Amino acid sequence: MIRHLKIAAIIFLTISALGFLDAAYLAIDHYRGNIPPCTIQGCEIVLTSAQSKIAGVPVALLGALYYFTLFVLSIAYLDKKNETFIKIASKLTPLGFVASLYFVYLQFFTIKAICQYCMGSATTSTLLFITGMYIIVKMRHKYRT
Repeated sequence: MIRHLKIAAIIFLTISALGFLDAAYLAIDHYRGNIPPCTIQGCEIVLTSAQSKIAGVPVALLGALYYFTLFVLSIAYLDKKNETFIKIASKLTPLGFVASLYFVYLQFFTIKAICQYCMGSATTSTLLFITGMYIIVKMRHKYRT
């Protein structure tokens, strides 16, 4: 059981690091006033839309903070072997997943443009959610037996 949690935590660590790099890249470019190069048309439209900020804060910065939090919690679990860290991280993943669903909806139906970096973030958020739910199920099963 502990081995399963360790592997899941390593997966969590890896995916959250990728999500952080993606979101941090977008946040840095936002503050520099740059639009990152895109292989599909639409990044500029999405990244400069009214929906790209919440109360003046770039969504990418909020995403970077989310992914960084999960990354730190994963490291803390792997270092301290305290299941509380990975449990908290896992319980945060529905927040990121729902936010990603909302932002994907906005891209398709409100903005009518797609940003490849945003879709990458949605993918990492979804993978974190799946991994987080796996961890929660495994932990519940562990304490029932």
